Amino acid sequence: MTHEDAGHYASKHPKGIEADPKIVGQIKQKLSNNHISCAAAHLIATDLSVPPSQVGMTIDLLEARIIKCQMGLFGYSPQKNIVKPADSVSSELKNALDAKQNGKRISCEHCWEIALQHELKKLEVASACEALNMKIKPCQLGAF
Repeated sequence: MTHEDAGHYASKHPKGIEADPKIVGQIKQKLSNNHISCAAAHLIATDLSVPPSQVGMTIDLLEARIIKCQMGLFGYSPQKNIVKPADSVSSELKNALDAKQNGKRISCEHCWEIALQHELKKLEVASACEALNMKIKPCQLGAF
């Protein structure tokens, strides 16, 4: 959702859906000015053994905003993102990305897997995607 959608994140989800109180409690502990970082959201998912998408949905239901995407794609003020295209992409990384992409799109989750497998920072993988004109979507938290 875009910045203009702020305050309407819950509308992405079916009416009547209820948030898990355990997840709500963890999110509320980590909120600052109604914002929560991507890293904090993923930590909650790990701590509670729930999918990141469930934490993301709960953040939406609370009308909170996710910031500081670990892929560098959004939530960095005053600029929107911090990803810059890589100057070059190794053939090994390009092949790994190509193997997981679908129509010039690759999921955030696949990017994380590739970063781990190739011992790279998530931001390095995002930079390679930018250089290859590959869109990272969908987000594990459902932010994009």
